[in-house]
Amino acid sequence: MTTDMLLHDDEARIAALHRLSVLDTAVEEPFEKIVTLVRTVLAVPIATVTLVDRDRQWFKAKRGVDADQTPRSISFCTHTIQQRTPFVVENADLDPRFAGTALVAGPPYIKSYAGIPLRTPEGYNIGALCAMDTRPRHFSPADLAILSNFANIVCDELELRLIAQVDHLTGALTRRGFVAQAEREIARARRYGRPSSLVMLDLDHFKSVNDTHGHPAGDRVLNQVARIAGGALRPSDVFGRLGGEEFAILLPETAASDAVVVADRLRGMIAQNPVMLDGDVVIDVTASMGVAALGPDMTSFAQWLERADTMLYAAKAGGRNCTRMAA
Repeated sequence: MTTDMLLHDDEARIAALHRLSVLDTAVEEPFEKIVTLVRTVLAVPIATVTLVDRDRQWFKAKRGVDADQTPRSISFCTHTIQQRTPFVVENADLDPRFAGTALVAGPPYIKSYAGIPLRTPEGYNIGALCAMDTRPRHFSPADLAILSNFANIVCDELELRLIAQVDHLTGALTRRGFVAQAEREIARARRYGRPSSLVMLDLDHFKSVNDTHGHPAGDRVLNQVARIAGGALRPSDVFGRLGGEEFAILLPETAASDAVVVADRLRGMIAQNPVMLDGDVVIDVTASMGVAALGPDMTSFAQWLERADTMLYAAKAGGRNCTRMAA
């Protein structure tokens, strides 16, 4: 796909944004430092790291703006992401695209804007680093060069953030990445009154695999389990490696009884696919599962995880290679 086509494929662009798993996340210091520096170095009252979703623009970091997000339809950044070069508006009151719009006529009273597209390695513009003033202003080539350098740092930070969330061995989310996804799912489920379930998965007797066959064999087992899970789960499901041989599965829009069906199906697939080593060595692999629905009494992911973990230990105590569900 050519660069110009990438600029016009908004569905693929949105998918690239969502793969970063950064929307609606908590404040993070690297991005906060960047908007502070932009505001100081360029002497502007407003600076944001803005991510442009389907119908909204959301601020990963902000200075001089009270709102966490605004409609995409009135945003400057929706124009920025449609090009590769900086997007500059020196006097919004004289620009028919923006004159009289909510962000210009009302708070934060933007009168001038400079935005640099934030580009993913695949070439999609997922947002912008923005400098804004409450008065008309000329942004010099030097100003735009400085802003472009800061935008490159933002892109690097987003990429590092993504790398930190993906387990290098299995491709599953790391514990950090999974927890972030789970916290967003809790907020979503609470907001809309929807069901959600958590599955804890632990490989049985995994220590003996490493002790008997070595860690490379253990790595092959972990990889195979991750591949099986990746093929068995829905695109909306989330699979993470919490540590060692322990994995977790987040099942949005899924009641506990249905989650047990998913867990049992996955458990059966794992058991039916032994790992073949060189020399005709076969490693039989089984897993124990614990399932817990997101209950009304749970106020944090830690509580949800504890409930599922208790069921996992019940499965271990019940003979392994089985699934237990919280009542």
